[in-house]
Amino acid sequence: MSVLTRDEAQTRARLIDVQRYRIDLDLTRGADTFDSTTVIGFTTRTAGDTFVEVRPAALRSVTLDGHALDPAALDDNRLPLTGLTPGPHELRVEAAMAYSHTGEGMHRFTDPTDGETYTYTQLFMEDVQRVFAAFDQPDLKAVFDLTVTAPDGWTVLANGVTEHLGDGTWRAATTPLLSTYLVAVAAGPFHSVRTEHRGLPFGIHCRRSLAPYLDADAEEILDITRACYDRYHEKFEEPYPFDSYDQAFVPEFNAGAMENPGLVTFRDEFIHRSAVTDTERQTRAMVIAHEMAHMWFGDLVTLQWWDDIWLNESFAEYMGYQTLTEATRFTGTWVDFGVARKAWGYDADQRPSTHPVAPDADAVPDTASALLNFDGISYAKGASALRQLVAWLGEKDFLAGINTHFKRHKFANATLADFIASLAHHTDRDVHAWADTWLRTTGVDTLTATVTEHPGQTALTLTRDGSRPHRVTVGIYDRDLIDGATLVRRELSAIDIPDIPADGEHRLPGPRPALVVPNDQDLTYAKIRLDPHSEEAALRGLSRVPDPLTRAVLWNCLRDMVRDGELEPLTYLEAARAHLPGESELANVQGVLAFARTQIADHYTTPTERPDALALLTDLCTDLIRRTEDGSNPGLRLTAVRTLIDSAAHADTIRDWYDSGSVPGGPELDPELRWRILGRLCVLGAVDDAVIEAELTQDPSATGRQGAAHCRAALPDPEAKRAAWDAMFTTDELSNYLFTATAQGFWQPEQSDLLRPYVARYFPDAVAVAHRRGPAIADAAGRHAFPAHAIDAHTLALGESCIEDDNPIPALRRRLADQLDDLARALKIRTATAAK
Repeated sequence: MSVLTRDEAQTRARLIDVQRYRIDLDLTRGADTFDSTTVIGFTTRTAGDTFVEVRPAALRSVTLDGHALDPAALDDNRLPLTGLTPGPHELRVEAAMAYSHTGEGMHRFTDPTDGETYTYTQLFMEDVQRVFAAFDQPDLKAVFDLTVTAPDGWTVLANGVTEHLGDGTWRAATTPLLSTYLVAVAAGPFHSVRTEHRGLPFGIHCRRSLAPYLDADAEEILDITRACYDRYHEKFEEPYPFDSYDQAFVPEFNAGAMENPGLVTFRDEFIHRSAVTDTERQTRAMVIAHEMAHMWFGDLVTLQWWDDIWLNESFAEYMGYQTLTEATRFTGTWVDFGVARKAWGYDADQRPSTHPVAPDADAVPDTASALLNFDGISYAKGASALRQLVAWLGEKDFLAGINTHFKRHKFANATLADFIASLAHHTDRDVHAWADTWLRTTGVDTLTATVTEHPGQTALTLTRDGSRPHRVTVGIYDRDLIDGATLVRRELSAIDIPDIPADGEHRLPGPRPALVVPNDQDLTYAKIRLDPHSEEAALRGLSRVPDPLTRAVLWNCLRDMVRDGELEPLTYLEAARAHLPGESELANVQGVLAFARTQIADHYTTPTERPDALALLTDLCTDLIRRTEDGSNPGLRLTAVRTLIDSAAHADTIRDWYDSGSVPGGPELDPELRWRILGRLCVLGAVDDAVIEAELTQDPSATGRQGAAHCRAALPDPEAKRAAWDAMFTTDELSNYLFTATAQGFWQPEQSDLLRPYVARYFPDAVAVAHRRGPAIADAAGRHAFPAHAIDAHTLALGESCIEDDNPIPALRRRLADQLDDLARALKIRTATAAK
């Protein structure tokens, strides 16, 4: 497929202005294709040539101003429009379009539970061309009139309020000016819960088989939605810019959610079939807040070109966490951001593939390169930079600046320069310099504390490895005089770096503190290193630090030290064993256990050390389960049960749970826990396919099918591995979710001997399937099907050769580069540990 370059987009935007799309979709034409008719009204400023994008199964007819064009002129995804004269034009395109099963374009899904079918669009970046013809670039905004013909019994949702005209025909209200990638349709026999808030229709929707689970959480979801809506109207002077607010939870969705104006689509795993922790409910609430922020950041004001994707994602990320904290019961969201989300940004920023939050336009020359930047930089690092900006600028001036930005650019497009100009209008601070140092650079600064004792006082020096200015808060802690173990905060000092005293020291009255924590409230984006005395205090007393956000900062410090080879992995595990039983913030427990289980146990410890790591995690989780027998902390208990299952080196205990249907003392095994246990039993060779089939008969849902695919791929059986490999890389029949489930089951460290022949096969097969099936499967193949357990120089050499010689598509190339960098880091950590 031809990708759109920035130069081509600029040339086309100078030539034409697009006023209106009239789109008619017919979803009654069968299981493979749907009919799409598009009429585009546009104006040409000068005489010239251009093109419109469309990717049809069959292009039936094209007319320009009533004159037929030759459908055979379609070149890949581009239909040339030549000899255009100045003035208005009307283009009509009639085509049959293919349904997708990879979450791109018009995705079609049949629910195995009840046989009902659902369709929805995901048109981001370039996928609008799979649904209707379009001048597909974000700065050619237009209004959209949409009509959809759907089977009887279906509901059609769109960006505006929809009206059923009879005979299966639905018409959506005309939209305001939108970018093409933001158009949305969802159609099927949805279960809906509708209400109204401040005169605006609100709705939440899911497939019918999930109706009981949506109903159970409907008030929570709607309460969060209402609270965020009200809070945004307190922050933003521009009112909500669309005529309704629907949230559709749809199957096999590739992202967490998509900010389509008036019709946000979410992955329907957010409709919980099984027990979840309160932190997971908080994550769902944050995604709701994030996507609503996009109604202003991204939808009302849209980026001009994809180099400014941070103007969408970083703002929605920051606003989502901050607004959830201010407006809902989830007041500790920044703890979860710090221990989980921020780590994503730190990791991404230390790989060769890192890029500035706001890269130069030349670094994003086309849509293929732009797609690679939806990562931990654009989300987590960008949000962290904005949080630091607010700390430095002050929230009042920050909000004044963004409201000016909305006023100047509503229903239009804007750039980084536009945004900085809006901020500069409300402050004397040099926001242009701030943007250059924070948004145009890469890498993570490191702040290292040095503490020196003097008579009657202590001196603190913060050394910065990096170039960015930082406003940080430094926490000073003493041991409690009564119990001698609890760490009590003596003071919290605001420090500007590099604006430090001439002697480089900050004088602290009183005796040497027990613990000094740079960036105590996590207001900046930087790794921290403690002075030796504080490092020892943290390892010994982390659970006795009173503030959960401070503890998140300290856990991140230890995590970074492991990744940088400065702290032995088993020392981190021992700290987790010592302190997690006393941790009151579930987000910290989940973040630490996730890193310990997936990174330390599976990657950073050697095969000979791994059994000890898993045993330590099993002991820790057993302790947490014992401590929660009274039912006082079900979220902690569930987290411990999950991690114990995943860490089990022997089948006996979890097989007893599976056979009895519950964990002694609770919880009862819901579908998620049953599939989790069965997956681990498959890895350990304790069950066979007959048990998997019996479980699938009991749970024939889409989630059950994914569980069965995962389990079958995890069996330590040569034939099972061959079948899973063929399903992923040969037949091309797996949907995006079934591909991912199969890939996640396939590679298991316990089965390295059985899997060894597949390591070399992976690289050419992944390149081939990515070329055939496109970016979504390429991402899944690079992310989930990569042999991450094969941590050796041979795998590194194979991967580097693949990138150099095999021409992987950009989405796969980026994933492989990141995976190989992570593999090299793991190999370095293992080597350093073995040398000690």
